[in-house]
Amino acid sequence: MTAITPAGATIPGVTHHVADVNGARLHYVSAGSSGSPILLAHGWPESWWAFRKLIPLLAGTHRVFAVDLRGFGDSSTADGSYDAATAAEDMHHLVQHLGVGPVHFSCQDISGGLGFRFAATHPDEVRSLIAIETNLAGYGLESFADVAHGGSWHVGFLGTPGIPTMLLPGRERDLLARWAYPLWTAVKGSVTEGDLDEITRTYARPDGWRGTEGLYHSIFTDNGQTRALAETQPLAVPVLTVESVGAPSTEQTFRQVAAGKVTSVRLEGVGHLVAQEAPEALSAAIGEFTEHVDNS
Repeated sequence: MTAITPAGATIPGVTHHVADVNGARLHYVSAGSSGSPILLAHGWPESWWAFRKLIPLLAGTHRVFAVDLRGFGDSSTADGSYDAATAAEDMHHLVQHLGVGPVHFSCQDISGGLGFRFAATHPDEVRSLIAIETNLAGYGLESFADVAHGGSWHVGFLGTPGIPTMLLPGRERDLLARWAYPLWTAVKGSVTEGDLDEITRTYARPDGWRGTEGLYHSIFTDNGQTRALAETQPLAVPVLTVESVGAPSTEQTFRQVAAGKVTSVRLEGVGHLVAQEAPEALSAAIGEFTEHVDNS
């Protein structure tokens, strides 16, 4: 893994890399030198920077990798597919590129669908699945777009091809700093102005909304594919679900798609962006879970 100079912000103890896999150039960071590998996939509106406080906590006992999904962060935004199935295959090829599998794979928010697909279709490359504040198409995720029954306008907006790319350039910070982050965080001071600068930088790149559009659009084009995959290839690996506010939808969902043991953790006083708001509590939950899996 050849190190590169970061295009944006960084933290002590990590190195930056790129991998050309599956038709995309993926940017990722690595930290830690021993222990079982953990691969972290961010949600929305995030990039690898969402794990800036979590990585140092995990790196003492694990080799840690945090990736910018295709179309996000500093990964490529070239023409191509940005749906959940393609992103899941990206993870398969990235793990092969890293040569460290099987990995503990952590997904959150909108990356839950690709995380499930990756673990279900490549179980030999996944040691465990950690699902944080997420849900799956076919198991209730669509309801988050139903504004008449408590859903949010942004799900359909972001999932409409071409609309975010047409309407959001130049307004990235307004959306993120004035609406999304204040709405989804509960821990005061967990996200700084500098953090918002870094997140905004990545979404303000040319075609910087392609990854967002692709993953959200996958909600509406799933057409039962996720449910069919869960019925024929339920998760064979141990699963940890972590959630905070609201109903325990992450736990309820992943218990339906897992054939093996599911461990669930609920963090009080935390908003939706768990890795950014409660890194110590999340690190403790992941550490306890992965230690048990590694020793089983």
